[in-house]
Amino acid sequence: MSGHNKWSQIKRQKGATDAKKSKVFGKFARLIASESKKSNGNTNDPALRAVIEKAKGVNMPADNIDRAVKKGLGGDAGNMEHVQYEAYGPGGAALIIEGLTDSKNRTAQDVKHILSKNGSALAAIGSATWAFTKTADGWAPQTETELSKEDASALEHLIDALEENDDVQDVFTNAVFPDE
Repeated sequence: MSGHNKWSQIKRQKGATDAKKSKVFGKFARLIASESKKSNGNTNDPALRAVIEKAKGVNMPADNIDRAVKKGLGGDAGNMEHVQYEAYGPGGAALIIEGLTDSKNRTAQDVKHILSKNGSALAAIGSATWAFTKTADGWAPQTETELSKEDASALEHLIDALEENDDVQDVFTNAVFPDE
């Protein structure tokens, strides 16, 4: 029974968790670099400080944070822009997709592709934001949409696919998932 020793299991599990951490750290590094560029590296700037605190909340190493701040100062951050897309997912659940990208066209096409693969499409500006209130942490739903188990499963799959995209930072929904 080759491949069934404890080390193989640990190696596989560690590889999976490291890949997830790397994805999260990469998104925060891009966000920190963008905010650092705006604030000229001033870590006392409220926006940069808030992003750094969020990064520390997910246990991002201090040296990675420092590198991201320096990257924003050095102009290596490119021309990163915040983008926001609105969509309706399975069961009529409203979605707000926020991202940070260096190419709006590429990101728009990627998001459209992911949505179309999952039976959804981009919505017009303002068509989903009416169901949310802007808060310090993002978007909070004002109205909620209850989903069936099938729609909830499809929406979870859609959100996972969107979050896999490097340019997507956050996905907010007004869906209420059914109890198992």
